[in-house]
Amino acid sequence: MTAREIRGSGMNGTRPAKPGIFLLSLAVGAMLVQQGLSYLSTLVFPVAMPALSEALGIGTAYAGLYTGLCFCVSSLGQLGCGGLIVRMGALRVSQVSLLLLGTGLFLAASGEIWLFVLSALILGAGNSVSTPASSHLLARYSPPKYAPLIFSIKQTGVPVGAVAAGAVVPLLVVTYGWQSAFLTFGCVCWVFALAIQPLRGEFDSDRQPRHQLSFAAIGATIRTVWGDAGLRGYAYAMFCFVGLQAIFGSFFVSYLSDGLGYTLTGAGSVFALAQAIAIGARIGWGWIGSRWIDPQRVLGGLGFAMALASLGVAAIGLGMPHWAILTVAVCYSATAVGWHGLLLAEVARRAPPGRIGAITGGVVACGGAGMMTYPLLHAGLLQITGAYGWGFAIGAFPAALVGLRLVRGTR
Repeated sequence: MTAREIRGSGMNGTRPAKPGIFLLSLAVGAMLVQQGLSYLSTLVFPVAMPALSEALGIGTAYAGLYTGLCFCVSSLGQLGCGGLIVRMGALRVSQVSLLLLGTGLFLAASGEIWLFVLSALILGAGNSVSTPASSHLLARYSPPKYAPLIFSIKQTGVPVGAVAAGAVVPLLVVTYGWQSAFLTFGCVCWVFALAIQPLRGEFDSDRQPRHQLSFAAIGATIRTVWGDAGLRGYAYAMFCFVGLQAIFGSFFVSYLSDGLGYTLTGAGSVFALAQAIAIGARIGWGWIGSRWIDPQRVLGGLGFAMALASLGVAAIGLGMPHWAILTVAVCYSATAVGWHGLLLAEVARRAPPGRIGAITGGVVACGGAGMMTYPLLHAGLLQITGAYGWGFAIGAFPAALVGLRLVRGTR
């Protein structure tokens, strides 16, 4: 049986019920916004970093430390969230995630350095469950043939969140002060958590309130991911690809503002435009993976493409004109920020029955490790060399190697 035939037999080898386009649309819409707010919340600090640096006297390299700490917690939480999703339901877990994200943003608005640390920890906890919960929910309602496309549409929440961060955060900072960005989006997270409550009766109908939570489940998740060659390959990809996404979100605005003399709003506009392109790219890659080319092969090709784009971003500091900087940023965003739906749909397909949330969490935890590692390494290189390009240049090579592995794995 071919990979495409397996996909056609349904998620995890069983054909799901056909819920109709209305419920599917509600599920995709709710999880798209949830995913967007989750990613946006982690970007408020690094996008506002130039203003924070001026107001509080902290170096821009601290954006990497903040992001790294946030995703250290996120990675740990993703390993153990599967049982929580089964017990509470994917929608309830999403609500808890949004409340934590809002709380983390409110704490950062205080301006106290020690509360920035607590803010990063709480944001990491909130971010950790957003993707596993949304995958668990969508796997119930997605027609198997179109799962890569549907998961890709849901994952456009990430570039949508990034567009909002790039466009709105600088505007709020310049107009009302840096604290307004944290307070505004903290309120948005809390309001949306309450707004989706009426959907819980349907979307959490599969919850198992008596499901036992245990640390042994974490070990079982790790063994399952590491013991399956396909899942292990996707875990490698998640680490490298998310790492490139992380340094783009954490440092690109500061790269243009601090390194090349752009205004904060000008740098934010370039970032937002590049992320807007990624919205269409995600849907396009999902359509291609659903209709024409094996998703794993598409992911492999994206690995090569994002490696080239990362080298292009590294070269920005050599004196590129504005149009070239914008082109490189768009290419980077379309590839390094455009692959998630394909990979998550493949993980959901390979996960054992009833464990989509847990296995997605195990694979996404590797992405959390990448989100932690890459910004910290980039921050270290920036501190040592004073140049933003080195982190992007070095990060290109693991992505290319993973791309080669994925392409070879489809043969």
